Amino acid sequence: MHQRVALVHDWLEAPGGGEDVLSALLELFPAAPVFTLVDFLTPSERRRLGPAAIRTSPLQHLPGARSWFRYAAALFPSLVERFDVSAYDVVVSVSHAVAKGVRKRAGQTHICFCNSPARFAWAMAHTYRDRVASTPGWRAGLAERVQARFREWDLAASRDVDHFVANSNHIAAEIRRCYGRDAHVIYPPVDVARFAREASSEREGYVTVTRFVPYKRVDLVIEAFRRLPTRRLTIVGDGPERARLARNLPPNVALAGRLDDDATARAVGRARAFVFAACEDFGIAPLEAQAAGTPVIAYGRGGVGETIRGLDDARPTGVLFDEQSSDAIVDAVLRFEATTIAADDCRRNAERFSRQRFRDEFAAHFTTILS
Repeated sequence: MHQRVALVHDWLEAPGGGEDVLSALLELFPAAPVFTLVDFLTPSERRRLGPAAIRTSPLQHLPGARSWFRYAAALFPSLVERFDVSAYDVVVSVSHAVAKGVRKRAGQTHICFCNSPARFAWAMAHTYRDRVASTPGWRAGLAERVQARFREWDLAASRDVDHFVANSNHIAAEIRRCYGRDAHVIYPPVDVARFAREASSEREGYVTVTRFVPYKRVDLVIEAFRRLPTRRLTIVGDGPERARLARNLPPNVALAGRLDDDATARAVGRARAFVFAACEDFGIAPLEAQAAGTPVIAYGRGGVGETIRGLDDARPTGVLFDEQSSDAIVDAVLRFEATTIAADDCRRNAERFSRQRFRDEFAAHFTTILS
């Protein structure tokens, strides 16, 4: 791989699946700079990116940007278009929002690893609009206009991508629906070894690891465990919805905040099961749980249908529920407690998604594209 490569990422705010993809790509392209709107990772979180040169937008330097930058979403397209990547032969974007919109020069190749078409404007448009509608009415109308304008920009940006790579068959179908483009599927990398090290034979309570954003539906998980007062739930993570959700928390639910990699793995490895209510594009967190031998209780739509084997399988790794509601989660927890899921089956399933497998598949696809 002798081409000069630039990597473009939406933003670096907290560790997640997109950041795992970026980390693995930096192992393939260690000399590549990373262009991203903002970088608010802590030094320990940034270590997974190695010595990469991080180049941010002017948004990075505005006072208090960490707390409000998401509300400047209308500016994101113009900011990502200002990145100068003209010195590179290949641009690889890791996008769930705007990274795919980076401008390229003639003769460059742009490969987009798409975690999802922007949820707030496409698949989850109604969810985000309804959340805004709970505030003064004029904001809902403004949100709808912003979403429509963004979809127009996003569709135009997708036409400048030379090759789409989707993180699941589910997202490949979304790329076809939203952009009218085909995508090659490469599943994201999972740090199987880190979570396997923290597997425990003594397990109690339930856990979830998540970002506090609307589509994750943390509210439904909390409400379900309010109705299961003898079961404990630990929620690892942070995000803009945390303050709202913390206002009426039942005593059996604990917000652990953002933990480092090892502490997160320990929390997952010692839990009885991992609970997940999002319609996820792929879902690295449920696979990390399986790597620790921890079964998953998950909403059965989206990418998890490709990564979790339900109770109808001879060797199940989790319990899937078919409705995003607290009722469905309560029922799934009770069904889980009435069955037995082997930790070894969970671990073996997760091993299919290792970091080495991702690097090998992406390198092979990269070579095919440029040959």
